[in-house]
Amino acid sequence: MQPPAVARHALPPTPVVCKRVVRLQADAPNIRCLFSDGTSQILSRFVAGFIKPADQVEFDPAAIDVGKELRVFHAPERRRSELYIASIGYVTLPKADKRNGYFVRAEVAGSRLGIKRIHLPANAVRDYFYFPNRRHPGSQDETLFDLLKTTPAASPADLRLALKVRMLELQTEPAHRERWIAAERAFNLLANPELRACYEALLRDPETPALFPYGGFGSLIAAGGLSADRETFFATKILSFSPERRQRRFRALLRKIEFFGAYAVYRDSRRKAEVLLDKVSLPLAWDPTWNQWRHLVGAKFGIDATFIRSDKYRLHEREWQLVNWETALPSRVQITIPADIQEVVANARKTYSRFGQFFEVLQGIRERVEREPVERQELRRICSGLGIPSDFDIAQISWKPDYDAFFYTQLCKRTSKMFLFRDEYLFELEGTVVVEVPEQGHATYIFSRPADLQRWVREYARTPKDDIRRNRANAAERLGFIGRVTHGRNPRAWLRNLRERIGEPVDYTLATESSSER
Repeated sequence: MQPPAVARHALPPTPVVCKRVVRLQADAPNIRCLFSDGTSQILSRFVAGFIKPADQVEFDPAAIDVGKELRVFHAPERRRSELYIASIGYVTLPKADKRNGYFVRAEVAGSRLGIKRIHLPANAVRDYFYFPNRRHPGSQDETLFDLLKTTPAASPADLRLALKVRMLELQTEPAHRERWIAAERAFNLLANPELRACYEALLRDPETPALFPYGGFGSLIAAGGLSADRETFFATKILSFSPERRQRRFRALLRKIEFFGAYAVYRDSRRKAEVLLDKVSLPLAWDPTWNQWRHLVGAKFGIDATFIRSDKYRLHEREWQLVNWETALPSRVQITIPADIQEVVANARKTYSRFGQFFEVLQGIRERVEREPVERQELRRICSGLGIPSDFDIAQISWKPDYDAFFYTQLCKRTSKMFLFRDEYLFELEGTVVVEVPEQGHATYIFSRPADLQRWVREYARTPKDDIRRNRANAAERLGFIGRVTHGRNPRAWLRNLRERIGEPVDYTLATESSSER
């Protein structure tokens, strides 16, 4: 590790100032910091708790919130000489230094003091996040498992049950808040498979590289010293870290969950969200075999959770790009599932089994609808003659895993006839014909209803979509093209636009909900 300070330092950027504190006084709900030059500055009670009279504080007086970035120089009699308070961004994975010690680097977000990064040795990360009880006499050997009163063999579900019991116990203890925070932090580390593996490795060898949990992003307070060029703060100890967090509530597709042996993971690249689940938080008797047929489950479940920012770097076109992402704190996850979820899951499993049982027959049907449109009733008759049970939904042969059943259900409610053609559904409505591709990201095409539907279907089959959009050779006119409605992020907005296009009375409250949190 490089030395935290050298004899000569670069000057701080203008208008950064360094002032000596003479007094701290309450200024509800904050603290007013009074300086020797007669000026003062409002700080939060938490930040002010690290400052005492006779300390010096370096900050940018032009900042909107001065307390987000400060350097504090303690008076000579105090134990730590310098603190740095800053908002950090991404924290790198552990790297080895020239002395074979490990460290991570945290990016400083929008520094006004000219500091670009914080150098954190692995032992500082380890002691703050993984071995916090080293600071408490008599508890140095207490593990995170001990905090939850469980064992290293505990499964994710066991950990959640242990946390619930521990929370109930701590409600009756006098100093329960500090222990409650410690227990919740222990659970959030152990509930994450990657962080749990890191912790278990640290138990075996304390010199093992320590991961910064969930990638950083939050407010950090560290002790250490600044480099000569003022670009790197070399920390020796982490005093506090608070991640960026926000509450989110939305409904999610069950098929986006990937199932493992003891835990499951919901990931949604559109919402940039990740949620770790166990068999208590997601009370279904799932196992890894569900991954084979989960794409056939159209049900949604509710997520209400506290999310923390956890951006990740991804290699895209030979360049590393930071991708926005959020991860739910395992301790703050609430899941709700539909009342009929068992029936929905059973039907999906049965459908998957029938796809395998009648694979050759269904492949022949796929080849036929690729050549010509076939009406759904005709397909049902064919399936019945081939021994396929009548409750099998033939529309599933064109269904893509990422398709939202909401669109299909709404169109089926309004149709008198439905055709399967290539990878599309053709619906005959009261006054229109609607073409739907059962795949995420597509649009719903709407046409006026023709006098001869069979003839229209044959004409449509010969016409590329691009010709319809551009009216090439009057294709849109011949087919009576009215317009298209994109699926978008809010299915209710799609439904409002669809009803408007097909001539139904429109309820404009259908599109008032936020599309990003549905």
